[in-house]
Formats: sequence, C-alpha cells, structure tokens
Amino acid sequence: MTQPQHRSDRTGAPARRRGHRRLALVAAAPLAILTTATVATPTSASAGPRGGEGPRAERLDSVDVFRGLTFTVPAGRDDVGSPQTCTIDADLYRPHSASATSRVPAILTTNGFGGSKADQAGLGHAFAQRGYTVLSYTGLGFPDSGCKISLDDPAVDGEAARSLVTFLGGGLSAAYDSADLAGAPAGPGTLTVDFTRLDDPSRHDPRVGMVGGSYGGQIQFATAAVDDRVDTLVPLITWNDLRYSLAPNNTSLATGTTYADSSPGTQKVGWASLFFGVGIADGLTGVAIDPARNVGCPNFVLQACQAKATLDTLGFPTADTYRLTDRVSVAHHLDRVRVPVFLIQGQNDTLFNLQEAVATYQGLKARGVPVAMAWQSWGHSGGANGASGAAPGELDLTGSDIEGTYLGLRIKNWFDHHLKGTGAPTGPEFAYFRDWVPYTGSAAPAFAAASSYPVGTGQTWYLSSADELVDSPARVLPGSTSWSNPGGGAFASYSEVSALEGQVALPDGVRTPFDTPGTFGSWTTPSLSAPTTIVGSPTLDVRFESPAVAAAQAVGPAGQLQVFAKLYDLAPDGTPTLVHKLVSPVRVADVTQPVHIELPAIVHRVPAGHRLRLVLASTDAAYKNAYAVQPVTVRADPRAPAVLRLPVVP
Repeated sequence: MTQPQHRSDRTGAPARRRGHRRLALVAAAPLAILTTATVATPTSASAGPRGGEGPRAERLDSVDVFRGLTFTVPAGRDDVGSPQTCTIDADLYRPHSASATSRVPAILTTNGFGGSKADQAGLGHAFAQRGYTVLSYTGLGFPDSGCKISLDDPAVDGEAARSLVTFLGGGLSAAYDSADLAGAPAGPGTLTVDFTRLDDPSRHDPRVGMVGGSYGGQIQFATAAVDDRVDTLVPLITWNDLRYSLAPNNTSLATGTTYADSSPGTQKVGWASLFFGVGIADGLTGVAIDPARNVGCPNFVLQACQAKATLDTLGFPTADTYRLTDRVSVAHHLDRVRVPVFLIQGQNDTLFNLQEAVATYQGLKARGVPVAMAWQSWGHSGGANGASGAAPGELDLTGSDIEGTYLGLRIKNWFDHHLKGTGAPTGPEFAYFRDWVPYTGSAAPAFAAASSYPVGTGQTWYLSSADELVDSPARVLPGSTSWSNPGGGAFASYSEVSALEGQVALPDGVRTPFDTPGTFGSWTTPSLSAPTTIVGSPTLDVRFESPAVAAAQAVGPAGQLQVFAKLYDLAPDGTPTLVHKLVSPVRVADVTQPVHIELPAIVHRVPAGHRLRLVLASTDAAYKNAYAVQPVTVRADPRAPAVLRLPVVP
C-alpha cells in the first residue's frame, strides 16, 4: 500500500513526506445523473461522529515481529495454462499479549504497484499495538515474491492470498528469518499461528480483514471473491474496471464505469507506460527469486503485454483486452463480494478517479452489501493545495497518530466494529474532504458527511451562442461553435503529465493546462453571485455535427469522434483552474445521435465572482489522439439546447 506520509503536528503543519519510486496501482466509474430532485443532504463530519467517534485512550501493547516469512502457495495457472506455485515474502506483527488463550483478530495487507511488504511496516506495528495480528506480504511479481504480475487476478493473486488466510487460521506453518519479541531479538524459526480469533476452526477460518491502497486495494476484492473467510475490506484509491482506468470512455456506459464493448475508450499513454516500466524493473530486481518471471512477457502475464501492444498501436482496447481487464476488475465479480466494505478514494487522482469508487459503492449497495465511502484529498496525482500526500490530520496509518486523524480513526473503528465486535461507530455512509475549510488537529471538520451518495441538487446551464452558458432555455440564442483537431495523433490541449503530477517538481511550462485556439469549443457562465459547491460528477447532454466523422465512423473506433470534456474555474482576472487536472475522454459511437457525457467527479467550491467554463477539446496530451482530422460543430438551439448539469450542495 502506498502510505500517506503527512500527519498533523496539531498545528495544521504537515510533516515531510518520505520520497519513493514506487507507483500505487491502486483505481473508478461514472456517476449517476443528478436530477433537480433533492437527494442526501451533507453535514459537517465534525458535527457528528469524528471518524466514528473522538479519539479514545487505549493501552498500546508491545509487538512481536517475525520477519522474512516464506510461503510457497498454489496460485492458479501460468501463461501456458499449467498449475503454478509462487513464493511469497511476508512479515507478521503480533500483539505481545496474544496467545492461544487470548486470541486476537487479524489483518492481511499488501503493497501498491511496485512496492513491497515494507510499505506496510508502520501499519503492521501500529495495529499490532492495538490488538490485531497483521500479516504484511509482498504481492506476486514484486521483490521478493515470485511469479509474474497478474494484475490482481482472483484466479491467481486471490488464490495465492487464500493460503495466507489459511495460515492466519492456523492451517499452515512458515519459516522465518528472524524475530523481535517485544524488543528482544531472536533468530530464525518456524511459526504456526495459534493466537488469532477463529470463526470456524475446522476451516482454519480466522476473523480477518484486509486493508491496502491501489494495487493493494484491488487484491482485497480478488481475495474476497474466492475466499468467504475474509470478513471485511478497506480498499483505498483502487479501480472498479481497468478498461476504464487505462482507456476511459465517459459515454456509452453500460453500468458503473464499464462502457459498451463497441465503444472503446482512449488510452492513457503516460499511466500505461509507467506501469510497464515499473513492473519490468521489479522483474529484473527479483530475478534471483524467480528467473522465470522475465521469460517471454517480462514480469507480466502474456495477456498484459498483448494488451499494452494493442493500446500502443490502436489507442483503444479490443475484445482481447477486455478479456484481461474484465478478469481483474471488481466490476465483473462484484456479485462475489459479500462482506462490509469501506471505500476510500482520492479526489486528486487521474488514474483511478472518484467515479470508479462510486461505481463500486453503488454496485455493492444495490446488492445489499454494507458499504461506506469517503473521498479523501489525495490520490495518485498528489494531495490538496499542491501538497504531495494526505492533508494534515486526514490519514496516518504509520502508528504516529492513527486516532488523531479523521480517516485513521475511521479505519480503526471500522475494524474494531467488524472484527472485534466492539460496536465502535463506523461513521457516515458518505463523507468528502473540503480543502477550503480551515481546521487544526484532526481533519474531521473539513469532511462533510451524508447518509448516502449522491448528495445535493442539480444546477442546470444551457449552451448558448457567443460561447455562453445561460441559466434558462429562454435565454439561449441560436448560433454555433466549431473546432477541429490537428490530426496525425498530435495534441493541441494539455492537462497533466500523469504519474509525475504530485511526485516531482515540474517546470513552469508544464504546470498549467492549456487549449490551442481553433481546437476546442468553450462556453462560460456569468460571474457567480454566490459561492457554488460542486460535489459529484457534472453531466453534459449535447449533439455534435461532423459530416467527415459520420462518413468515417463505420470503419470502427479509429473513425469515431474523440472529445475531451472538462470544467474550468475562472478567477475574476481570467486565471483558469482545471480542478485536479481531471478530464473526461469521450469516443462517440455515432456522431449523428445525442451524446450523454459524464464529466469528472470533483469536490470544488467556486467562489462568488468566479465563472465556470465548459471546454470540449479535440485532443489531450495525456491520451492517444485521433489520426484523422475531425472537424466538429455544436449548435446552440433554443428549441433543444445542450444541457450542463452540476451537482451542487449548500
């Protein structure tokens, strides 16, 4: 899991974040249309339970640590269909007071993409102090575990994790390299777990939850899908459907973030390339553990290399790509997840956006599965207000200040409630961080709470001539706006540099999004008379006119219209802000038909005096762009105007 390294010093100043190379392949899905009807009403989280309740005094136990546990476990089948076993490297953290007569629940956790078991060392120690046995392991394909990266496939990664659950239930033993018993060093040995709480001893069924971020979030769904002994999940910043994550299309959505096979998305060039670079590097690092991981497709299952080649060549996924992404995405095995889930997703995340968490949340809720969702400030693209990690007082799982952070306390209370059975409050069903709310200490005052998602009411704007957004159909003036892409796959708009956002200091020339005149259409509101708070995913219903595309789209996705929708906040001096640099790529299956577009879900307060600008761009530098020239027109028609709907809260 990629841990947030900021913590509150009780003055609101963040501590310095530890630098790292790894990438948290953590995740998301378009939101339901918000109508003008009122839905859930948010309140301040600080007005009710603060993360469930205020911090409680708790005696912290000493911790026993067993390092270098080695498992050899069955893990489905390899690239050629043969049964495979994989080596797993892990560490176990045990409360010193735990024993066969004083049993404790367990937590299973693993790393984000490119990480290792060491990333969860602070978490393991902290939760062991608080009465949990924690097994932190390195995922398959990452040093020093064996086999190739299978992208959290339930039939491979999930099956491997089953053996670790059995170990926590006392059904297996494992050798370890060294130990530290309440501060006293010890040598190598063999460990059999006889100190965890058991739900069914005959099945080696421990009372166990899982927590982790990104890649370490999706593995929780993969494990729960194949092992009903898992009792609860806390996935952070992970995906709903990998087809959407790596090649999104924000129209033609069948359910959640899963779009129609016939209307594929557009490749996120930077993110996809970075994943493969990191994965291949880890294969070279771990060659001594498993030399076979670099044979053929280097350190990835064969289908992953084939999918990457397809995306690089075509710019969009095909049926073969879907066979892989469907297999490794919770959207396609959600029926097999039946335990309580606390979803935590990042607002600042161009990899796994908020829509992905919404899709999982709504899918679980529709199936009657207990679920809560929180939108934190930080994600794969950085934190709030230019910071690189969690906001002060927001989340700390390193042990320094779990109870003093809003999400740290909520996670602890979630586990206490579902694993210890203490009845600890689990907090609101939906909460979201507001970066404009001042506070000191815990970030609870900055989190608004609601009984469910979506929240608020709909605010409607209509596209008019003169590039205006007006608040009534009667004010729409007839006219048109036209633009074209440059063609040849070139970009004329820039939003972000994908995985480098929030991770490195960028030069001035690549910090500010831009759109080249003539390659986009835009429509702007008047100055707002009062602050407007957007929480959720705006939507746009629009018609495009493009005779050139209408004639070419029959050849398939390569001939279909590409559009990149986004919403800017314009300051009184005209300075634009693209919230978290989020855009919604769209590939229009049939340009002769109306199109419904879901824009990025955001939490953003637009101050009075500012304006909102809708932009429909022909290209974006972070994505694979069309090679054919695609001139397009949007007409303002008072009889049937295009409509922008914003989800707003008081």
